[in-house]
Amino acid sequence: MAESGSAGPSPRSGPADGTPQRLRGGVLGMADIAAATMANVGPAMSFFFGFAFLATTAGVASPLTIVAAGAAVALFGNTLAEFSRAHPSAGSFTTFVGKTFGPVSAVTTALLAGLGYIIAMASVIAISGGFMQITLNHYTGVDLPWIIWTVLLTGLSVVLMLRGIVVSTKWAGYFFVVEMLVLVVVSVAALVEHRGDLSAAPFLPSHLTHGVKGLAAGFPLAVYLFIGWENSAALAEETENPRRNVGRAVFSSVAIMTMSYILFAYATVTGFGYDVQRLGDSRIPFIDVAQHTLGALALLAYVGGLTSTLGALIAGINSQARLVFNAGREGLLPSFFGYVHPTRRTPNNAIVTFAATALLIIVGWGLGHVLGAEGGQMNPVVFFAESSTLGAILILLVYLASNIALPLYYRRYRPQEFRIVRHVVLPAAGALAVLVPLYYLAKPGQPAPYSWFPYAALATLVAAVCYATLLVRRDPGLADRVGSVVADAE
Repeated sequence: MAESGSAGPSPRSGPADGTPQRLRGGVLGMADIAAATMANVGPAMSFFFGFAFLATTAGVASPLTIVAAGAAVALFGNTLAEFSRAHPSAGSFTTFVGKTFGPVSAVTTALLAGLGYIIAMASVIAISGGFMQITLNHYTGVDLPWIIWTVLLTGLSVVLMLRGIVVSTKWAGYFFVVEMLVLVVVSVAALVEHRGDLSAAPFLPSHLTHGVKGLAAGFPLAVYLFIGWENSAALAEETENPRRNVGRAVFSSVAIMTMSYILFAYATVTGFGYDVQRLGDSRIPFIDVAQHTLGALALLAYVGGLTSTLGALIAGINSQARLVFNAGREGLLPSFFGYVHPTRRTPNNAIVTFAATALLIIVGWGLGHVLGAEGGQMNPVVFFAESSTLGAILILLVYLASNIALPLYYRRYRPQEFRIVRHVVLPAAGALAVLVPLYYLAKPGQPAPYSWFPYAALATLVAAVCYATLLVRRDPGLADRVGSVVADAE
């Protein structure tokens, strides 16, 4: 029996008349959600703080790992696009997995995705203040603690998000345009400056450190550069024609980000004279390239980094808090999260709680550094790598479940639309692509704290399954509410 497109049973968090609380529908176009998606990716922020490690891992040919990661993310994008075409929902992965495997999986996914995104977003929130501190100290000598800037920028961003999805999405888009202009200008200038030294070496497999093993080791780092690519799915309820536009936003964003990262990586490797050891020793390699190429105009690169962190902060919380909101609206999480502002139609409780929890994680992590055996203050750049890694493990588990779910969903609910390539081959390849970074993030022998991250993720998974099982036993009606609010339902 084909799945119905009706709104279904009303979530518990709806108003007194029993109708579900809804976000403001149809106010975003494809360009809006694509820009928000790329702002969530935060290419300047991700590349500034991720490429040095990637280059030292994969070698001169590190751009090839970006090509591989872009292809893998496109496979993930196929899964998201196909689910959104069939059942667009602010619940995104939670709805897709839950409709396929039942309410226990829905609650488990809601917890894994919610916590994973909050932990990952904590890295963005911290680096926003950290990069502000770096910039001001570099140009003015002012050295206010980064946590002050973090709290201030997060507060301002939350206020902007509470004003409404349209205004906050547009601001995220503006920040993204600025950072992309800066990145492209600096990259082109660097290539022109070093035009006599241009080489095809960064695109030759023979220049990968340890060959295919180096490509595989760098692959999870390259995949993380794209985290945020799924942003548009959670905005489905507020998007015009989400069945079509979510998929278009996903694929266009992945394509643009892949080509852009290749350009930035080539410019950076070239700017360092293909010396990955020296590149890896740089705190922010792209900034160094900008300074050597543009001199005083390197300020542009710092501006690009600042706008990138702000754009990612706004776009990321906006999207990911909506997963928490939808889970509250459908009863998978406490109904408190399902509240919608009566005028602006924004999920205020979910947004504020999401941001506040991320700040608490930063504070707790910082106290761990201060009270730990070695003592000392927490470095926001180091925290960026640590918390984003832990969050990525939980998010990758959600990606894996979604890829496994797609063929089963279409066979059960939409058999007349089932296609072997789109609904079996591509998600199977996507699932295999998820296993590679999961293996490298979870393999034994890593230094602390990375060594205990897999155990923390496993404990979270077990706790989420136990909680979900108990909740479903207490509330049998939960099965009917999973995915009950379709984004484009009348």
